[in-house]
Amino acid sequence: MKSDDMILKAAIVHILDSSVGVPVLSDHLIDTGTDFSDLLKSHIEKITESDDIKTCRFSDASEVRNLLMQCSPDNFIETSKRLAERLYEIMNEHIDIPAGDLAVVVFSSQGNDYLAFLKMDYKTSYTHATRESDGTNLNEIILQKALLPGQGQRLSEAFVINLSDGSLVLTEKKYEVNGEKRFYFSELFLECHAPLSQKSKLDIVTKAVDQVARKYYGEEDAEKKMEIKNIICRELEEEGKLKVPALREKVFKDSPEMLSELDEKLDKYDMAYETVQPQNEQTIKKFQKQRLTTDTGIEITIPMEEYRNPEHVEFITNLDGTISVLIKNIGVLSSR
Repeated sequence: MKSDDMILKAAIVHILDSSVGVPVLSDHLIDTGTDFSDLLKSHIEKITESDDIKTCRFSDASEVRNLLMQCSPDNFIETSKRLAERLYEIMNEHIDIPAGDLAVVVFSSQGNDYLAFLKMDYKTSYTHATRESDGTNLNEIILQKALLPGQGQRLSEAFVINLSDGSLVLTEKKYEVNGEKRFYFSELFLECHAPLSQKSKLDIVTKAVDQVARKYYGEEDAEKKMEIKNIICRELEEEGKLKVPALREKVFKDSPEMLSELDEKLDKYDMAYETVQPQNEQTIKKFQKQRLTTDTGIEITIPMEEYRNPEHVEFITNLDGTISVLIKNIGVLSSR
């Protein structure tokens, strides 16, 4: 969902600073024609375009679901207050959850109306301040502890719901709740079931493949690892997704033992028959280069398209067991 396609209809900001003791709730909408609207749109785009988002399914008893589905222009302010109060109660009970401002936004995109719930955790940084001292100006640098995340930063907790069909996507982070790390945002606040994000699924699959490869090939077999990464990269580039059953046959096709161990790792997350389909280019980008480090401290970065061309890169296993990497047909060699 791109910011250029969004039309903001209503927005309100509430202050959820747990050090104050009570939430500071607003009774008035903010001006959606100000520069602040660009910040809101930017955060909404980062959420909806990210592979970190989860598609949430509400429980039947979710109070938040009922509030959201009954939200209308007439009760928007009151609904936002009730949502803010509910979240603030949870924050007060669990001190590890950071304070922040809450922006609740109604907007339209491509003919549909949405509600965005953006928890903007405070950031700490320095700024200047000017005060009078004996009839002269005194400029100082002060520590500001309640700065909001900028356009380039990502929010830790937020959700966007389609007001016509109730479909909801969210992003969240674990915090300590009653002595254990939990996704309080989905479990306690929204009361919904949030399966793994596409990025988390991709991380699980690639980590499981890497662990099996390390066990059987060892740390030194860089060429085998390059080929495995090349297979994953090709699947993502050509298919736009990873079909786990097909992928497993390609990476360890000649070893039933390695396939069995990979299945055992994937079964822990019910991932053996999944299809992982990331949508963000940045998620795929990390597979398009391979970084190698030699035992002598030399670092080499090889783009996958160059690795696939034997006229450009060649791995040579020497008689003494050492490895040579031959980079061929270089037109220009520059130093940085």
